[in-house]
Amino acid sequence: MQCSGVKPNLISYNTVIHGYCLRGDIEGANKIFETMSAKGIVPDSYTFNSLVRGMVKEGREKDVSSLLEKMKSFGLIPTAVTYNTLIDSCCSKGDLEKAFFYRDEMVKIGIVPSVATYNLLIHALFLDGRMVETDDMLKDMSEKRVLPDGITYNILINGYCRVGNAKKAFKFYDELLSRGLQPTIVTYTSLIKVLGKRNRMKEADDLVVEILRKGIFPDLIMFNALIDGHCANDNVERAFDTLNEMNKMNVQPDEVTYNTLMQGYCKEGKVEEACMLLEEMKGREIKPDHISYNTLISGYSRRGDMDDAFRVRDDMLGAGFNPTLLTYNALIQGLCKKQEGVLAEELLKEMVSKGITPDDSTYLALIEGIGDVDSFLGRKDTS
Repeated sequence: MQCSGVKPNLISYNTVIHGYCLRGDIEGANKIFETMSAKGIVPDSYTFNSLVRGMVKEGREKDVSSLLEKMKSFGLIPTAVTYNTLIDSCCSKGDLEKAFFYRDEMVKIGIVPSVATYNLLIHALFLDGRMVETDDMLKDMSEKRVLPDGITYNILINGYCRVGNAKKAFKFYDELLSRGLQPTIVTYTSLIKVLGKRNRMKEADDLVVEILRKGIFPDLIMFNALIDGHCANDNVERAFDTLNEMNKMNVQPDEVTYNTLMQGYCKEGKVEEACMLLEEMKGREIKPDHISYNTLISGYSRRGDMDDAFRVRDDMLGAGFNPTLLTYNALIQGLCKKQEGVLAEELLKEMVSKGITPDDSTYLALIEGIGDVDSFLGRKDTS
């Protein structure tokens, strides 16, 4: 630029500083800052906000204080953008004390927190399990005449769904709709999940109809939430219908989809149907994982079909998955129910030799098939 006879101005320097900060090159950004200062070009708030964002992004919060002091030395006051950047960084690290320190500091110098400020803090409070304090934040917003936006409502709905408070979640959902704002697909999925936990899957299905009426198409995560809800509420056939609906809408299922359905069928003792699903997922080039195999092993073991359970265990090994604690527990439980104590002992030896520590479930199962487990393991009572 200088070679062409055009002198760089503040906008030029700000653009370059911003670019260096985006690239994570804070040293380069600082050199440009020093150059512009040496040439008598006075930085503005945009200059400092870029540097603050860059430093925060690179984890150099300790340098921010001196930068803010430098900002003040130029007669500039940190803006809402400056503080929101710092608050966002603190919230993402779980340092709410520092986040509220910056909030109080911005209020002290006369900057009213924006809706973005409140959204950051409310979201962080939910993540920290401090739901009661979100009510205080909403009250503070109201007193400062800061109107909640769609993001605020979506944070509140998702937060209350996460802790299973369907009543509050739907209260804010109704408020959001009454203000003409739109829920996100993540919010709809959260509502479906909380309805599933409350055995209200009819309402979840109705919500999907409402979503479709608005021209919003469910994604994989939403379909998985529906399938999980129906399976959890002992309606695996409705869950299977949901898989068919996914196929009609060209939404590709994943291993979570199939694992959930397989668990639903095994819960009802329909292990053959679960096996068919395993073959279907293979046919669709969806790779089964250890959960897929453990589900079938547990299903067969609960029914006492131990030959089939061990066959699936062999398939699991052939697919490159090592048996887990759940694998061994399922097999041991199945063997002990059939009074196959000797085989259960062999499995116990095998799991211990592989470094897998038996847990309470292992011991409870072994009591049925083995007389003295501690003696078998070579342990002595030191009490």
